[in-house]
Amino acid sequence: MDYFIYYGLTLIAFLITVGSQVFISCTFNKYKKVANIKGKSGGEIAREILDKYDLKNIYVVETKGNLTDHYDPNRKVIRLSTDVYNKESIASLAVAAHECGHALQDKDNYVFLKIRAALVPIVNISSKLGYVAIVIGLITSMLNLIWIGIGLEAVILIFQIITLPVEIDASKRALRELEEMNALEKDELQKGKVVLVSAALTYVASVAATVLELLRLVLIYGDRD
Repeated sequence: MDYFIYYGLTLIAFLITVGSQVFISCTFNKYKKVANIKGKSGGEIAREILDKYDLKNIYVVETKGNLTDHYDPNRKVIRLSTDVYNKESIASLAVAAHECGHALQDKDNYVFLKIRAALVPIVNISSKLGYVAIVIGLITSMLNLIWIGIGLEAVILIFQIITLPVEIDASKRALRELEEMNALEKDELQKGKVVLVSAALTYVASVAATVLELLRLVLIYGDRD
């Protein structure tokens, strides 16, 4: 019966992850086909938002891939995927403005953004060493090493939880800028909000999936104490 619980948790985590990705993809694909009335591309609105705050040191560039948009605080670059950078859609403006939201957070020294940035190298290490420690602990029957591995994996959860307010705040800033700059009409703004909310749900899903995976590990190895 325990194995049904263990595998059940894994399945639920998998379904949550896949479901959230499908949802954001479907939402983005829907609204990337809807042109915005002002006829502006994501690249154009990103530049306008940055210039509004005199952030001329931050570049906006096109990058390959789908939904690969991100702000690089180290290089001071906003990278927008081809669809977002070039297309004059509601989705393009919403995503581009969201990434500008991160740049504005950087400008304002937004505390959660700073904490997340500081955790990145730690998370990169812990994500690699966590399961290595668990596997070695299993091979050598060293339960303490297994728990160290689980602890390292828990760092990922902390990072994901801190990411939530960062993403939510960036979306709030994005919607505010799009409204103040009249980049989107009222009904368009609501559609843009749907795009941003669906994106935020992927981060919530990541937290839920990680919690379930950690719970599975705790249940498995807690029984061995």
